[in-house]
Amino acid sequence: MATADARRRLREQPIGATILLTIVGYTLVLGTFLLDVPIYPDLSLEQVNLLTDLIAVNNAIATLLLVAGWYWIRAGEIAKHRLAMIAAFGLILVFLVLYLLKVGGGGTKHFEGPQLVTYAYLLMLAVHILLSIVSVPVVLFALILGLTHTPAELRRTAHARIGRIAAGAWILSLVLGVVTNLMLNHIYGYEFGIVLAPLL
Repeated sequence: MATADARRRLREQPIGATILLTIVGYTLVLGTFLLDVPIYPDLSLEQVNLLTDLIAVNNAIATLLLVAGWYWIRAGEIAKHRLAMIAAFGLILVFLVLYLLKVGGGGTKHFEGPQLVTYAYLLMLAVHILLSIVSVPVVLFALILGLTHTPAELRRTAHARIGRIAAGAWILSLVLGVVTNLMLNHIYGYEFGIVLAPLL
């Protein structure tokens, strides 16, 4: 009964639910960056590297699921599309846990490469971060609509239009995240430093 009530409320107020969930997500991330919350264990460089690689693998799989979901909806395979998008969102929640653990318990890595490559890296990283921030409410709104409406009902909502924007921004953000991870951790180099006063 409680699940049915929650679903009904989400269905009736998808924008309100999107705003609430977006605020919760932003608060978790900003709180980890700006506050010294003693809930995260201190991590060694090896543990930070492991989490970084797990995040990259997680995000690569999420990207593949998003691309598959996009393909399946264009092919009219709604059930496969739905499963792919829900699985991709689940992996983004896994990403959030791994990312908060890494940032809250680790340090920072400063990219070290040739100057021109550094500029390219910083540009890709900036676009990745911007798209990550902007994607949150759009992805949540598309997901809430998709989970609370039947396929026939979705045709009368903004789900398809918002979903294209959400998936496109999300895929680009994930791809840039994986590329910058490879550049930082495997192609060029970094300097490891402990975060003294975290900044966004």
